[in-house]
Amino acid sequence: MTLSTAPAPLPVDPPSGCPFDPPPAFGVLRAQQPISKISLPDGGWAWLATRYTDIRAILGDTRFSSDTTVHGYPLSGMTGGPSTHNRGFIRRDPPEHTRLRRMVTREFMVKRVEALRPEIQRITDELCDAMERAERGAHGGVDLVEALALPVPSLVISLLLGVPYDDHDVFQRLTGTLLSRTVPEDEREAARLALRDYLDRLVTAKEADPGDDILGRLIVEQQRTGEITHDEVAAFAALLLIAGHETTANMIGLSALSLMREAETAERLRQEPGLIRGAVEELLRFHSIIRNGPRRAATADIEIDGHLIRAGEGVVVAVPSANRDESVFADADRLDVSRPNAQHHVAFGYGIHQCLGQALARVELQVVLGTLLRRFPTLRPAVPLDEIPFRTDMAIYGCHALPVTW
Repeated sequence: MTLSTAPAPLPVDPPSGCPFDPPPAFGVLRAQQPISKISLPDGGWAWLATRYTDIRAILGDTRFSSDTTVHGYPLSGMTGGPSTHNRGFIRRDPPEHTRLRRMVTREFMVKRVEALRPEIQRITDELCDAMERAERGAHGGVDLVEALALPVPSLVISLLLGVPYDDHDVFQRLTGTLLSRTVPEDEREAARLALRDYLDRLVTAKEADPGDDILGRLIVEQQRTGEITHDEVAAFAALLLIAGHETTANMIGLSALSLMREAETAERLRQEPGLIRGAVEELLRFHSIIRNGPRRAATADIEIDGHLIRAGEGVVVAVPSANRDESVFADADRLDVSRPNAQHHVAFGYGIHQCLGQALARVELQVVLGTLLRRFPTLRPAVPLDEIPFRTDMAIYGCHALPVTW
C-alpha cells in the first residue's frame, strides 16, 4: 500500500486466498500511519484509527458521539441519512443512551443469560439431530449456515423478544438487504420501510397482548408508564432482532470453518472442553466480523496520538485491525485458543456502547461449537475453500453458505 495524504476508501476486503484475515492495508497503517484519512461514499472524508490503544481511547471517550444526527458523523452508505425515526439507543449519546440502555440491561446480564444455557443446548441438539437426518439424503453436504448457524441465534432472539419464529425469513431477508454493501440505496430504503412496518405491526399486536418477554416487559413497564413511546419500543425490537442473529450467526459459521481447518486445535478442544470459553474469546478476536466500524463524530477538539481531531470531524475505528495489533496480541495472525489475553479483544466494542448482548453471544458460541466438536468429530467442508461464498459484500463478514459433510 502506498501511503499518501489523499484519502483512500476504507479497506474492507480480505486478501485473496486468506478469507480469515483483515485487509493487509491495516497492518501497514498500524505500523506507519495509525491515524490516517479515508474517503466516504458521500464524497467527504473521516479519520481512520487502526491501532488498538487509539481505538480503545476513541471508543472510551464520550466526546466521540455515536449519534448519526451529529454534524460530521461518517455515514457508511448502509445506514442511510441522519433520520431520527426509530433511532435506537446505540445511535444516541448520554443521557438518552444511558436511560434507554438501562431499560434492557437486566435482560442480558450474565446470570440471566447463563440460565438460558439449557434451552440454547436443547435448540442446538434438535438442530443437530435434523442435520444428521438431512445429511443421510444429501448430495454435496449440508449447509451449516442454513441448518445451524442462523437458526440457533434466530430462534433464541425470537424467543426472548416474543417474535414469531415463523417470521424469521422476513426479518432475515430485510436485514440482509440493509447490511449489503452492493444493494442500491432505493432497495435499502424499501427494506428499511418494510422492516419498520413489520415492527410497527408487531409492537401494536403486543400492546394488546404483551406476553412474558422482553418486548412485553418494555410495553408494560416502560411504555405504559410513559417512559418510552411506541416507536421507541419498535426501535428496541429492530436493534435486538438484527444484532441478535446476524452477528452470532456469522461468528458460528466462521468459527466452525476455522476449527475444521485446524484439526489439532479441534481435537484439543474435544479432549479439553474446559478450553471452549477461552477458544470463543480467541475466535472473536481472530475473526472480528464488524469490518467497517464502529463510527463516531468528534464533539470537541481531541488529540489522538498527536493528531488533532476537530469537533465536527468523523472517525472510523477498524476493529479487525485492533484485534490483530501485534503490540497487544503476540503472533496476532495465528489462531491460539490458549492465548492468555484473548479476552482483551474489542470485537464487542469498548466503552459505554459495547455490545449489550455479548454475554448471550458468548453462551451461544460456546454451546454450538462445543456441540459440533462433540457430535461431529469428522466435520469438514464439502467444497474447497475458494468455493465457499464469503460475505465480502456485507457489513457483517461471514459465509453466505457453508456446505459441510462428515
